[in-house]
Amino acid sequence: MSQSRVVAAVEIGTSKIAVLLGEIIGDAGLNIIGHCVGTSKGVKKGEITDLDKASDCVHAAILKAEENAKTRVDEVYLAQTGRHLIGDFNVGSANISSADGIVRRADIDAAKEDAKRRTLPRDRTYIHHIQNPFTLDGRPVDNPLSKEGRQLQVGYWSVHGDSESVSDSLRVIRGIDLDVSDMIISSIASGVVLLEESEKENGALVIDMGGGTTDYVLYRKGFIVKTGVIPVGGDHITNDLSIGLRVARKSAEEFKIKNGRAYYESEDRDAKVWLFGDMTIGDREYPLAAITKIIEARVAEVFDIIKEQLVAAEMFEPSDIASGVVLTGGSSQLTGIEEAAHRRFGLDARVSEGPKDVAEELRMPEYSTTLGLLHYALTGQEESQQEAKPSGILRRLTGLFN
Repeated sequence: MSQSRVVAAVEIGTSKIAVLLGEIIGDAGLNIIGHCVGTSKGVKKGEITDLDKASDCVHAAILKAEENAKTRVDEVYLAQTGRHLIGDFNVGSANISSADGIVRRADIDAAKEDAKRRTLPRDRTYIHHIQNPFTLDGRPVDNPLSKEGRQLQVGYWSVHGDSESVSDSLRVIRGIDLDVSDMIISSIASGVVLLEESEKENGALVIDMGGGTTDYVLYRKGFIVKTGVIPVGGDHITNDLSIGLRVARKSAEEFKIKNGRAYYESEDRDAKVWLFGDMTIGDREYPLAAITKIIEARVAEVFDIIKEQLVAAEMFEPSDIASGVVLTGGSSQLTGIEEAAHRRFGLDARVSEGPKDVAEELRMPEYSTTLGLLHYALTGQEESQQEAKPSGILRRLTGLFN
């Protein structure tokens, strides 16, 4: 009988903890057997600020998921986000060593190692080395092995993070006596399950709008060419409304959900909305224009920052992003978010409906990252797309746990 293992996909967000449990049975596939979304505390802008509070929330969510599934977790796949994450594009090259100019495995390995040769400062650690296409004498090739040429090149989008921030995430999981098998950037995890291969090939920008951060990943010609994290999310919209309208955060959150729109329209000018709508003491009207203008300003800021980063990297070419913008995350449920994205990027935009091959309740935006984590748990890292080195991370950080 094939041996099975239970994997917990865990996302530690600013406003929520999402956990999905998947049972992997040999080569037979994966069954989702439990899930839980819990409150998050001790996390700000995607980074852990209070280890004890964050640990309590994560442990409670995992234990609840285990209780629902009536099983115990064997290993964890953990999402990573936060502004401490930085990506660099590095190109490695190798001269073909054989006299006949035929590319051999040693030449491919040499080019890869050259691309990943950059040494980081002691307080930084690599999380992902994401391989891009090879070129042989300047010509793109899918697989250079056994082809003839003089020089082989390969590019990597390499993501690294602050060692202390990464170790804090690991400490949270180790506190419940579980091991982290791998760490995946949130945007990469979301992208792998929300896009069809044809969309990746045509180019797509996936934007995951969470509570404290907004993560994005850009695909071009089927490859990940850039990722990023903006330390602004849905919680900032709520704060803006609370301050601008002079209402409590709870009321501001309700305004955002019930009456909010991601862009202003002229019809909003004279419209009014009620705070509670029940005519009780303290209930009063607010101009809809004020609400939509506040939300529009913050949403536009997020999209503009992403666009500016892509332009600065010379990667914002609409013809190379033919599949447009795909939005996910809790804040993607904001009314009008697709139109707001279209206005800022000039691209087609849609809110992802989630993978079609999972239960409807798991297609909600809060599960897109954890579904992606389970994908990697099932398939492993694909050499052409994703070379994560979790063992390297754990070796690098081992001393921090003593």
